[in-house]
Amino acid sequence: MSKLAPPYPKGRNLLEGKNVLVTAAAGTGIGFWAARRAIEEGAHVMISDIHERRLSDAAQELKKLTGTEPGTTLCDVTSEQDVQAAIQAALTGLGHLDVLINNAGLGGFGHVVDLTDEQWNKVLDVTLNGTFRMTRAVLPHMLERGSGAIVNNASVLGWRAQPGQSHYAAAKAGVMAFTRCVAMEAAEGGVRVNAVAPSLAMHEFLSKVTPEGLLDELIAKEAFGRAAEPFEVANVMIFLASDYASYMTGEVVPVSSQHA
Repeated sequence: MSKLAPPYPKGRNLLEGKNVLVTAAAGTGIGFWAARRAIEEGAHVMISDIHERRLSDAAQELKKLTGTEPGTTLCDVTSEQDVQAAIQAALTGLGHLDVLINNAGLGGFGHVVDLTDEQWNKVLDVTLNGTFRMTRAVLPHMLERGSGAIVNNASVLGWRAQPGQSHYAAAKAGVMAFTRCVAMEAAEGGVRVNAVAPSLAMHEFLSKVTPEGLLDELIAKEAFGRAAEPFEVANVMIFLASDYASYMTGEVVPVSSQHA
């Protein structure tokens, strides 16, 4: 069995003409790749992040890779003021929003007996509350238009147990439950809300913050014998954002295997 990543797929205009906002898109992770795939699928894209320099660097890198420079807006998803400003910037810059990809999240490692309130609350505030704030801010606009798609980034840890990840797992389980409930509220208004649940998508930042040995242990559980490339998770996000997923809402789609 090959442990090599598959060839990078070409764009097929799945999001042709759609306006897309992606949170936490700076760096090398899933958000950056979701933005790249959205551009390559024909979308007009704006990216946001909390880090100004990384956000600018990401926009330039996307221009180099795709020939299109996305708009940018700084946003700390733990700040309601920032969230409102980011949505307004996207509406001003793009005209309207068809798709919101809620990628912002925060991980970490610590056993329950060692976690402080601050550590616990920070992970939940970025990962769960941030998803709530962004969704609450964009929904009135999408409902008024009678269409839209929101794609949240959850994790298989919302379903399974892993020591040292209780705060992250609780936050991601919350994202899953939130996705299901808000989807029922938004369906009548023509807005779909779904989520992906990756098992392990490898990128530079993850390898820096994960305890030594844990990544090898997690990779060994994967059916393909390797971690996912971030673009493989982004591909599923693009599908859920596209009209090909028109009969899907409230769903959490694993980007994983039965082994992980």
